[in-house]
Amino acid sequence: MRVSNHPLFTVREVPSEAEIVSHQLMLRAGLIRRLTSGIYTWMPLGLRVLRRVEQIVREEMDRAGALELLMPAVQPAELWQETGRWDQYGPLLLRINDRHQRSFCFGPTHEEVITDIARRELKSYRQLPVNFYQIQTKFRDEIRPRFGVMRAREFVMKDAYSFDLDDVSHDASYARMREAYTRIFTRLGLAFRVVEADSGEIGGQQSEEFHVIADSGEDAIAWCEADGFAANIETARTLPPTTPRPPPGSERAEVHTPEVRTIDALAAFLGVAPERCVKTLLVDGSDGRPVALVIRGDHELNAVKAAKLDAIADPLRMCDADTVRAHVGCAPGSIGPLDLDVPVIVDHAAAHVADFVCGANRDDYHLTGCNWGRDLPEPQSADLRNIVAGDPSPRGGGTVRIDRGIEVGHIFQLGRKYSEAMGATVLDEDGRSRPITMGCYGIGVSRIVAAAIEQNHDARGIIWPGPLAPFDVIVVALGAERSERVAGEADRIHDALQAAGLQVLLDDRALRPGVKLADAELIGIPWRIVVGERGLKEGVVELQHRRETEATRVAPEEVIALVAQRVRDDVEPID
Repeated sequence: MRVSNHPLFTVREVPSEAEIVSHQLMLRAGLIRRLTSGIYTWMPLGLRVLRRVEQIVREEMDRAGALELLMPAVQPAELWQETGRWDQYGPLLLRINDRHQRSFCFGPTHEEVITDIARRELKSYRQLPVNFYQIQTKFRDEIRPRFGVMRAREFVMKDAYSFDLDDVSHDASYARMREAYTRIFTRLGLAFRVVEADSGEIGGQQSEEFHVIADSGEDAIAWCEADGFAANIETARTLPPTTPRPPPGSERAEVHTPEVRTIDALAAFLGVAPERCVKTLLVDGSDGRPVALVIRGDHELNAVKAAKLDAIADPLRMCDADTVRAHVGCAPGSIGPLDLDVPVIVDHAAAHVADFVCGANRDDYHLTGCNWGRDLPEPQSADLRNIVAGDPSPRGGGTVRIDRGIEVGHIFQLGRKYSEAMGATVLDEDGRSRPITMGCYGIGVSRIVAAAIEQNHDARGIIWPGPLAPFDVIVVALGAERSERVAGEADRIHDALQAAGLQVLLDDRALRPGVKLADAELIGIPWRIVVGERGLKEGVVELQHRRETEATRVAPEEVIALVAQRVRDDVEPID
């Protein structure tokens, strides 16, 4: 492929709307162009990357025994109403009406559609297990689309659904998909981690996420090398302290704290460490009455964990200022756990603090020297907070570290949530009707492209892992418009590499060398061969990998075999 036939749409300036590196580089390299908020056109170079991701995903899904189909993007409301998700899914669901005013949605996911297929087509246990998958465009009406294709409203996703007669068979199907995902991300050349996760709107009994490790990742991942623990901090458990709580060492006192509303301000005002303070938050309870949640001042409330408690409304909702004042008599910044007329649940770590500082339940006042068991009843404690670096691993094998990750895959054990709601049953070998056991397996195909860039870039541009690159090699002809020798040798190398089965781009533009070399680095093709008049006079061309800082001088007759072997080494499928 020649640039004269495959134009590059590169730009030099960093687009003002791009907040993170992948968004900046995808726009600068001409991979995507914005149509409207959260919706992008994939330009030819970007589409080549997207297709390479799809190819690897398809190969591994087929290898795992899954069968590809293609379901409609537009789904009737009736299916979603059967499972209750038409109302539960909320504003993320793009709802549309046809000319007859019948309600539909543009699918964000396809559990209802695939379950409808199963109840129509699967009648006997002899048809199980079976796994169907598709690669398709989805739409979720994000309230704040950002970061380019990382959190777009329209995106490309691979979703698969397994169907089994029972839990034992389902466990085997789930394990095959987990292994397939591991192979996919290994083949893509990405550093990733598999972590325990919350099932969210999809639901089900258990789920795991696949995260590409990147400093810019939206998610925090807790992991422990010593015992293999890894989980999204949304679900990572914290353990109660194993040592006794210190005894009281001071008397309780009330302190005037004018305009002090935050833990940081309180700690600075009183000259105490934030971990010596506790903060009390009023949230909606499941019975309509408020519930007080108490955590240590240096910790953050975990909304997912809190919402799973029976006493708390799901999703978690903070009480507004009027509700707080009606039940406590002060503004939210002055709430404390003492003498509250609402249920109080205390995080394990907060329940272990002695002589703590808390709100006095009247504006502009706090209490110092408070102690559980003396000034307040012994607390009902629960796991309410985010795990932090240095906490004990929930598995007991060491302490945890925190990394940032970009979620690119999520696998779920759905159980019989959808099959029971929609009547998807088969007859077992005894002729009894049984609901099918299901699993769900998603990969963010378009998000992988952005995640790969977040993990693989430098100041000059993208550095594609070989299996993801739009081309394997770029041949840069310097001064070809002035030299028949350069033009002829560049053409020969291009044609020979293509004949060897490589994807090759020849930059045959009549531009300055600096522009052509800068574009080659920006778009990030792994291997670059520079053909110039000076080098040919010396009997060499320059070969350089995108990660290398120096080029290697190679005889033109040797470069074909050398590059072909190195590309094969870089993209060879794993056994």
